Order: sequence, then C-alpha cells, then structure tokens
Amino acid sequence: LTDLSTFPSDGSKVHIAYQGVPGAFSEAAALKTYPKCEAVPCDQLEDAFKAVELWLVDKAVLPIENSLGGSIHRNYDLLLRHRLHIVDEVQLVVDHCLLGLPAVRKEDLKRVLSHPQTLAQCEINLSKLGVVRESVDDTAGAAQFIASSGLRDAGFVASARAAEIYGFNILAERFQDDSDNITRFLILSRDPIIPKTDRPFKTSIVFTLEEGPGLMFKALAVFSLRGINLTKIESQPQRKHPLRVVDDSNNGIAKYFDFEASMAEPRAQKALEHLQVHALFSIMMGLLTFTILGN
Repeated sequence: LTDLSTFPSDGSKVHIAYQGVPGAFSEAAALKTYPKCEAVPCDQLEDAFKAVELWLVDKAVLPIENSLGGSIHRNYDLLLRHRLHIVDEVQLVVDHCLLGLPAVRKEDLKRVLSHPQTLAQCEINLSKLGVVRESVDDTAGAAQFIASSGLRDAGFVASARAAEIYGFNILAERFQDDSDNITRFLILSRDPIIPKTDRPFKTSIVFTLEEGPGLMFKALAVFSLRGINLTKIESQPQRKHPLRVVDDSNNGIAKYFDFEASMAEPRAQKALEHLQVHALFSIMMGLLTFTILGN
C-alpha cells in the first residue's frame, strides 16, 4: 500500500484526469485539491478511470453529489466497475454563468446548451428566458461547439473561467436557481490510504442485502451499536440489465455507506464483520481523511 501523503501538498508532481475540457468544474475541483497539479482532460469519465488504471495519470476526479441535484447515480456504477480507491474528497461551490458570443444579448438566445445536471440547476432562470434546453456531455464542451459553429442564437451555462478561456461574454452571473450550490467530488487512486487513527477518517463501502423485513435496520444497527456516525446512505435497486456489477448473480439492492471511522479502529473492523452476517456482497471503496467542522 502507498501512503498518498508522499505527494507534495500543492500537487506539483500529480497528474489528475477529469472528464471534460479546460474550464470544466471537475478541473476546478482538481486544482482546488492540488493547486499546482497537471489536470488532464478526458472525453468521458470512463476514460479518466482507465487513465489511472493504465498508469497514465496518478489520480482521477469524480463528481458524486450535488446539493441541488442529489447523487450522480451513474458515477456510483463506475466506482463499482473499476475498483479504484477513494483517497480524498473536495467540495466546490458551483457558480453558473450564462455565456454567449461577443455582442450577443440574452434576448437574442433561442437555445441554451449545458450538462443535464447544470440545466436542472438553472431551471427557473431558463424558463424565464423561454429558451430551448439542449444537453451536452460537459459545460465547457458546449463552449467549443458554439465557438466553432459561430452560433449567435445559442448560449451555454458554464463557469466564468470558461468565458475567459474561450472568449465569451458573461450574460448573467449566479445563474443557478439556488445560491447554495455545492458539488462534492471524489479523488480516486490505484492504491488505498493506509488506515490510521491519528486523525479523523471517513470510510466508504458498498454491499447488497437479500430482500426481507428488517434487513436494512440490522445493517444500520451494526454501526449504531458501536457509536459510528453514518454520513451518507445511498440505495440503488438492481435493474434487469444493470450497469453496475455487484455480485455474480446481480441480485439484491446496492447500498452505499459513508461512515466516520478508520479501518484501523477495532470498532470499524467489528462493524464490518457484523455486517457480513447480513450482506450478500460487500467491498470497501475508499478510506480518506477529512476535517470535522468546529474541531
């Protein structure tokens, strides 16, 4: 196992893959975590995962949850499929801007492009404009499309940095419906962090349960009995042709838990031993350090 704290704190020797093009919020999350890292753009999130697995980069950044849009379920599927380890997390305040080509006004727009999550976070303001919404893979990618096509009746929603990079005007700032718009990103690596007890840790696991009364209660109890705080609970039913690979039979319901404890602590080890009594399948997805607010 590799203790990833050996990387410089400013990220000057770290290469981090992200989905999108320069100006994407995932790039901003990578730079917030490691200010001097080299952020490596990828067409798809799958490519970012593979870049880590093939030793082309050191880490990857993955958006996992937004305070307005909720969990990004597709990305949970990727976590299970690729077996990378969660080694850090970062929360990024997302400030969406409505952008257009130079000399274009808001009133000139007939359609607005952006990522589906971004469009959903700006639903009220887009309705006021009366424009057609068009989904694209990433916010900054929309900038490249509009710039190359010279579309003067089309705008896009992205970061202020995207406006600087691609030469667009900011038609409206803070375009999201809710000012408290925060996205949580995970930092992924080939190697896990070595469990310790010298500072606060958070552990992420996924498991499946058989169907039956009280089984979810029993799974929760293994943590409650040992005074372990759960910070995230996500439940996803298996579909007929699921994307995720939970077990060989694809039975049951996938449960994603984050809890505040290190696997070096006996109480965490006992909790997972106890959980195995009820679970059909389980795997630890990540162990990361975090700061408890107020401490």
